[in-house]
Amino acid sequence: MAKKLEVRHLTISFRTNNGAVRAVRDISFDLNEGETLAIAGESGSGKSVTTRAVMGILAGNAIVEDGEIIYDGRDLLKIPEEDFHTLRGHKLSMVFQDPLSALNPIMRIGKQLTEAMILNNKERRADGKKRFNAMLSQLEANMTEAGVANAKERCQELDKFTAEGVKLENAYQNAWEEAIGILDSIEEHENAVLSKNAAEASSLAKEIADAAGRITDPYLLAAAGGALKPDISGNVEQEFETLKQKLVRATDEKAEKPNFFRIGYLLTHGGSADPSRESVSSINEKARKALDDGFMNEFLTDVCKALENSAAKADTARRKAVQTLKSEQPVFNEANLSESRCRAAAKRCADAVEQAIDPLALDKDNRAYVFRSSMVSYINRYFYGLKKNPREQRRFEKDTVKYEKLTAKGKFAPSVVPLNLVDMDKARRNISGTVSALIDHFGEAKQEKDLKQRAVDLIDYLKDRSSEYAFHLSKGMARHRAIELMKEVGIPEPQRRYHQYPFEFSGGMRQRIVIAIALSANPDILICDEPTTALDVTIQAQILELINRLKKERNLSVIFITHDLGVVANMADRIAVMYAGKIVEYGTAEDVFYDPRHPYTWALLASMPDLETKEKLSAIPGTPPNMILPPKGDAFAARNQYAMEIDFEEQPPMFQISETHQAATWLLHPDAPKVEPPAIVTERIARMKRKAQERNAAAGGENA
Repeated sequence: MAKKLEVRHLTISFRTNNGAVRAVRDISFDLNEGETLAIAGESGSGKSVTTRAVMGILAGNAIVEDGEIIYDGRDLLKIPEEDFHTLRGHKLSMVFQDPLSALNPIMRIGKQLTEAMILNNKERRADGKKRFNAMLSQLEANMTEAGVANAKERCQELDKFTAEGVKLENAYQNAWEEAIGILDSIEEHENAVLSKNAAEASSLAKEIADAAGRITDPYLLAAAGGALKPDISGNVEQEFETLKQKLVRATDEKAEKPNFFRIGYLLTHGGSADPSRESVSSINEKARKALDDGFMNEFLTDVCKALENSAAKADTARRKAVQTLKSEQPVFNEANLSESRCRAAAKRCADAVEQAIDPLALDKDNRAYVFRSSMVSYINRYFYGLKKNPREQRRFEKDTVKYEKLTAKGKFAPSVVPLNLVDMDKARRNISGTVSALIDHFGEAKQEKDLKQRAVDLIDYLKDRSSEYAFHLSKGMARHRAIELMKEVGIPEPQRRYHQYPFEFSGGMRQRIVIAIALSANPDILICDEPTTALDVTIQAQILELINRLKKERNLSVIFITHDLGVVANMADRIAVMYAGKIVEYGTAEDVFYDPRHPYTWALLASMPDLETKEKLSAIPGTPPNMILPPKGDAFAARNQYAMEIDFEEQPPMFQISETHQAATWLLHPDAPKVEPPAIVTERIARMKRKAQERNAAAGGENA
């Protein structure tokens, strides 16, 4: 399963007057395509801080001390805010905990929905054009190096007929949007007639007639069955019913659409395409044959040569990069690191690594892409620590002496802000470890796709990018999409609700609107930050069901933040349990629910209400630790009835329980005493297993 997001060794703290709050402490996890990862834990465990780091919306006093968040070949912690505009909302979306505070109280819901769509469309078009041009330029260069005759002319030809296709697609899309807008206006006209608002009905009728007359795209008119402008001097209702039928036919999503990429080639090479005389299917087939015979079959062979050339160069450069990394590695292992030598060596390594990146590979090598930014960040951190730590130590000693003098005199003394030192050992390990990890990574065998399939994928990539910059979202189309999204998330009467304000919606309906806004740009990753906390139980179930359905329909990757494991029991694929800024247990939903190993996970399960538990639910004693002064050992030790002496002295490592399951508790050490989960947890697990078996048996009986 492809990884959508990789979080590695993320460490975040916040500056306060009382010292640095250690909110997230060295956590790592992956998010796979099409899966739901639940992050569970009490308030203050670092769940929301983690996801805000992914979205690039950390508070101004946040300090990212360590780690990487890799998405699409980029480290999200190290890209500038301008680059985040092409990701936030477009690729990464978030549903916040309180829908009322997430919505603008003085802006109508429709405006809030369409504003996000229009802004994201603008960014997507610019990004699509930039990526198309960059990939075409790389393709041309590698075709030339591979000895392809007239490589420049071939790529220019591709660019030319793609541009023609984009122009045709733009015209068709504009006509499509106009048609969709007219359908919405006809519905409004029907409502005006029913409410006997003659003035509004008359005004709308004229607007509809004018708009229908503006549609001249031959492909849409052919699909509609001819001219669209209605005669509103007679029976308006009948005319509009006929117009509605034509527009529904013209905008039928299931009907075959013109392939403008192929048609662009046909028209730029002397062919003809007249949708008024031949079907779209016939035009598409004629254009396909012309494109394949006249250009694409031979061009795919040329693309294969370019891919071979690019891969061979990258492979040679990879071997050279490994040599460079190995030769420079001693610089990062010296007893006393030299800043100038480290920076120079890191630059030479990064230059060699970037030469080893295959620019025509669509599957990005994330480790190679983020190597430079990682090394710069780690080196900066180490040498900043060399300067800062002595100053911080002196400040702490001075404040301590002052505090002791004042308290000795019986005077009030402000508390001493705790030491906030850079972990120099860890900073060094990060520098040398990044180099070692990349050497190992480059040494791993890589499984490549079939060369012809890669060539087809590359052409598809160029077609997709051209479609992105071809698609201009008008206000009318944005309005239609907003109404369709409102329908999709279960908002009744969306045309009327579109014009309302947030205060006119219930809590559950507001949350549906927030989900619709998050989905408006069709993101890759949806982050849900406790979206059901402010809702009652029945509405919670509806929102969870909605998120689950949308995930399946749109193939979303979802991160779901919750403090209640019961909320994600039926929707999470994997679960990370967080406590005091660390992941203490990580596994599949089945691992965590049926075989929990960490005492904190036991405590969460024991405090989870259900209909069949007769015993009093167990409360977790005590409170989470003060994260300005994190505990030396296991942060949960003070609240853990199973804690051993070592829990108060040393943090437990992650013990591997199975291929998919791991937990950070000393109870998993081979020398630890055997401890069983509390009875309430074991009984609940047995009950859950029994119910699962009954459901499976019932499902098997239905399928038999």
